[in-house]
Amino acid sequence: MENSQLELILINISGQDHPGVTSALSEILAKYNAAILDIGQADIHHTLSLGILIRTEATVSGNIMKELLFKASELNVNIRFTPVSISEYEDWVGRQGKNRWIITLLGRRLTARQIANVTAEISAQGMNIDAIQRLTGRMPLNEEQPLSKSCVELSVRGTPDDVHAMQARFMQLAQEDEFDISMQEDTLYRRCRRLICFDMDSTLIETEVIDELAIRAGVGDKVKEITERAMRGEIDFCESFRERVALLKGLDVSVMDEIARNLPITEGVDRMMQVLKRAGYKTAILSGGFTYFGNYLKQKFGFDYVYANELEIVDGRLTGRYVGDIVDGRRKAELLRLLAQVENVNIAQTIAVGDGANDLPMLSTAGLGIAFHAKPKVKANDEQSISTIGLDGVLYFLGFKDSFITENA
Repeated sequence: MENSQLELILINISGQDHPGVTSALSEILAKYNAAILDIGQADIHHTLSLGILIRTEATVSGNIMKELLFKASELNVNIRFTPVSISEYEDWVGRQGKNRWIITLLGRRLTARQIANVTAEISAQGMNIDAIQRLTGRMPLNEEQPLSKSCVELSVRGTPDDVHAMQARFMQLAQEDEFDISMQEDTLYRRCRRLICFDMDSTLIETEVIDELAIRAGVGDKVKEITERAMRGEIDFCESFRERVALLKGLDVSVMDEIARNLPITEGVDRMMQVLKRAGYKTAILSGGFTYFGNYLKQKFGFDYVYANELEIVDGRLTGRYVGDIVDGRRKAELLRLLAQVENVNIAQTIAVGDGANDLPMLSTAGLGIAFHAKPKVKANDEQSISTIGLDGVLYFLGFKDSFITENA
């Protein structure tokens, strides 16, 4: 068949959605052996938007359009036909080889201003949005709902003029407009994440356990000040760890059980862990805190691995010393690599989540590093950040939809 005998027609259907629309229209196309070159459909508030690009013989295109018009009138939907030239189509096909990026916007609520700013940067970088989908459930009208979530995922084609400048601009917008954003290249590895490692203190739990121990030991202010300096990256983690542990000397171990039973769990941990386990992810706690509390969380939520620091205990009291090597930032990155080898996954298939300066090596080593409610130094060095909602926000950065989460609960 010569190109001169071919017609390419873009068919756009819109109107009130109801069962059978796509079936009825495609049946007409099948009757005339039309080839479907592309098809896409969306439904927003029961309103259908359906696009079909067909290739057909010029001798039957008129009959196809006539029958589709009659059927659209019968179904009470609008239909529009747009001719597409061979050169336009070939140019469109040629663009399919361009890189694809997934940009995820996340917050308690998303506004038109946030979306406008992000999409303006996408356009400025010479890229094009080819699909948009909402990952969260339908938003309630009650704006007072405290734990609401809104997430939109953009599929973007092209190569940024300056990917680092684009990432930096996104992080700036997220901070200014109070939302979270992730930009990931849509590679095979992004679709096949298998191992996710978490910091514990101020990530899985909303406290620093060593501060809780220090309060019981009567040295809370001293230890908290050292902790904050370490998390900001102002002093070496190992040095700060030795100083803080020494201040706990003489504390009765029974205090550890009382603290463990009352740990303030971060919003979304339970929901996140249920989904990750059902989806087959391996999960690990890599913490500069203590194994006692890591093991408590392992038992409570089903983590697969725990690596943390071990406090020395003699006659039921802390000695102010520790056992073994300190799990600092360098060690966390080493453990991440080790677990990837043990689980036989590529490092690009790993995820790390943390908040402090000692998490930076782990975050930069993982295929996807996510700064969670992080200190300024960590945010400044990481490309993905969650600051507006709970830890289950990680699920949206991995592409999970609320419909999947609900249906598989």
